[in-house]
Amino acid sequence: MACPPLPSGAKPVSELSDITIDQVVIGSCTNGRINDLRTAAQVIKGRKAHPNVRLIVIPATQAVYKQALNEGLLEIFIDAEAVVSTPTCGPCLGGYMGILAEGERCLATTNRNFVGRMGDLKSEVYLCNPAVAAASAVTGNIVSPETL
Repeated sequence: MACPPLPSGAKPVSELSDITIDQVVIGSCTNGRINDLRTAAQVIKGRKAHPNVRLIVIPATQAVYKQALNEGLLEIFIDAEAVVSTPTCGPCLGGYMGILAEGERCLATTNRNFVGRMGDLKSEVYLCNPAVAAASAVTGNIVSPETL
């Protein structure tokens, strides 16, 4: 995991399990490939996002979106109460959809976690892989998928 405020602030997931999260972003141009979505869907299938977590899924490209749709992955995410977007820039750069408020924490598969990157200067962004993101969306805190 990369802890705020830099991608270089790496720590093991096991050291972060007491951190609650408000939002999870899976995908975008980073870690939004079909294999990434398959991994996240495998972890979250049959489960729901934690009631206090906004789960946003963004396939990397239209081709990935279409393949995920054809494979039933988008249905898995929607059944988990995720918001599934068409491929776009958005929450990763604080542009729209999922902008963090003061004090909110996001777990993202995106590639940057600088101060203010996804919203308020007093928000936090933790970076991880799609499996950790999906598992954490279910529990509401940072966890390894093996804990499910």
